[in-house]
Amino acid sequence: MLAPLALLLVGASPIASLELDVTNLRSAKGVLQICLTARPESFPDCKDDPRAVSRSAPASSPRVQFEGLVPGNYAAAIIHDENGNKKLDTVMGIPREGFGFSRNPVVRFGPPKFDAARFPVEGAAAKPQQVKMRYLL
Repeated sequence: MLAPLALLLVGASPIASLELDVTNLRSAKGVLQICLTARPESFPDCKDDPRAVSRSAPASSPRVQFEGLVPGNYAAAIIHDENGNKKLDTVMGIPREGFGFSRNPVVRFGPPKFDAARFPVEGAAAKPQQVKMRYLL
């Protein structure tokens, strides 16, 4: 009876979980738009990555838990969508809403590269990642 179950588990990928803690929010209004991806070419918007996790969470609850992740290297990008229109509002290309990236890399012109935001997710519980939001206007 246990043999078929054991065969199923041999081919199964280990499952990991991750906690993102978002800090430095200027208000609890709106939502956090989160992109979590393991593909460098899909960072920071999760575009064309069927395994990416895109999630919205209330800005009033800045701790977000991800379950069922395949172990590997990931990067997260977060937008504080204060008006809830599901996009990053800009003025002349300058963000009017907050943004942040895993590992809190220096941001100059445009988003950082995947490698600057990359962190490992391994085992049942990866090290919590703290993302500090930034506001330019």
